[in-house]
Amino acid sequence: MSARVLVLEAGSAAGNNLIRSLKAGDPSLVVVGCNEDAFVLKKSAADVNYLLPDFSEGEAAPLRRIVKAERVELAIPTSDAGVLDLSRLRKQIGCRTFLPRAAVIDRCLDKYALTVFLRKRGIPAPRTYAIEDPAQVEALFRRFGAARQLWCRLRAGSGSNGAIPVSSPEQVRSWIAYWERMRAVQPGSFTLCEYLPGRDFCVQCLWDRGRLVLAKMAERITYLETGGPSGVSSMPSLAKTVFDERILAICKRAVRALDAAASGVYFVDLKESEDDEPCITEINAGRFATMTNIHDLTGRHNMAVTFVRLALGLPTGVSRASDFAPGFYLVRSFDTLPAVVPESELFEGIEDADG
Repeated sequence: MSARVLVLEAGSAAGNNLIRSLKAGDPSLVVVGCNEDAFVLKKSAADVNYLLPDFSEGEAAPLRRIVKAERVELAIPTSDAGVLDLSRLRKQIGCRTFLPRAAVIDRCLDKYALTVFLRKRGIPAPRTYAIEDPAQVEALFRRFGAARQLWCRLRAGSGSNGAIPVSSPEQVRSWIAYWERMRAVQPGSFTLCEYLPGRDFCVQCLWDRGRLVLAKMAERITYLETGGPSGVSSMPSLAKTVFDERILAICKRAVRALDAAASGVYFVDLKESEDDEPCITEINAGRFATMTNIHDLTGRHNMAVTFVRLALGLPTGVSRASDFAPGFYLVRSFDTLPAVVPESELFEGIEDADG
């Protein structure tokens, strides 16, 4: 496939992981990278790189210049902010975007609004309440009955930023006060929801006009240590390929509820409740997971390359949506390339000093 694509936030973990997947899947692709931060851009794995002025205020001219100069056919965001910005400019930049509808993106960016939307339709999601005023916290705690632990988190953001397990109203109020005073978070930005102690899943899927084209699934086992108090995040240090039909069914119901004619990439995060029920904790519409390599470099189909083919109206060669390759692990740490290895090679070349 001879095509030229633009990857936003090139040089970041998400940007470089996507570029790596694209190049592994189709070396003939020309990848153009851009970023607003010259220091991050210096690490980009793209073939050509552009320093991009801030376009979050709706200024499309810089992107249009890159698209024209490099004959870009498709622009791909790699963060929630990039999805939102590109969505607003999708008709002005001169190339394809293959993004979900703007209303779907907006709903998914607000985790509380999404949870309410899903629960109203009988789709499993954690019981959640918006904290509009810290004075409400005691009353909200009582709604959860005898629960020993709850989850307090921001309505927006990624990587479990601003999330913490809590066991008392005092902890919630202190947490909110810190974020409002020290991090300039606006009042009303937090929610309180049931704590989900079970397994943690990421389901990444491609859609085309309401049809599920390709889906892959992984379980997060351990997490990158970011210094946050939650101890968990969407960024695993160890994950493995898995498949569970009931989880895929929940994801399909959720995406179709959001948009019966869904198109683009969606990745869905789920955690199991105490009763082992998978619950959707968030849906990221319009971007790949930072851990996308485990979905792209295993199985019959490279999901990143399949996305490009779908976006450009080319045949994908996908006959069956569920693409499960058992026994593969993603191993990841800071300042190293993520490794995707089969289970048989996981401990290859490692000696046990304990004998």
